[in-house]
Amino acid sequence: PTESGFTTDVLALYDWAKARSGNSSILFWGHSLGTGIATNTARKLQEERGVQVDAVVLESPYTNIREAAAHIPITTIYRQFPGFGYFILDSLALGDMFFASDENVKVLACPLLILHAEDDAVLPPHLGRKLFETARNAYKDKTKVKFITFPEKLGLGHDYISFNPELPVLVKDFLNMK
Repeated sequence: PTESGFTTDVLALYDWAKARSGNSSILFWGHSLGTGIATNTARKLQEERGVQVDAVVLESPYTNIREAAAHIPITTIYRQFPGFGYFILDSLALGDMFFASDENVKVLACPLLILHAEDDAVLPPHLGRKLFETARNAYKDKTKVKFITFPEKLGLGHDYISFNPELPVLVKDFLNMK
């Protein structure tokens, strides 16, 4: 799998869904690595086709894959060694893996909802917050960008935001604001 391959796959899925959805809204919802794919595809639709997706929801996002890899727990032991940046982080770029959500959100104009749990041990919430600030600074209409955090006491971590019983109402309220 490659970054461009993922994006191409989601574009094909978008075209398929759009052809069958009538006037229904289509939004991109990405979780973790999928947040980079969602922002890549939304940007590509906008820049190459002049089409704006109806909304983008990013669950447990990061700014870009290099920064994410520098913070995920599996790299903790390796960060102390010389060459970590070169051998680990730079190798992602050599493989054309950027997933630069921080750059992608700068050009989006669709409603953007960022969700992050405060107890996310895989992708720290400060990466979601940083992405939100980047988007908010870039968007002309600041009301289209929203950041929701879930307190640690809920125990949602990296994978269980979708289990929060309040999530459907939060997303519905966000989508109704556009």
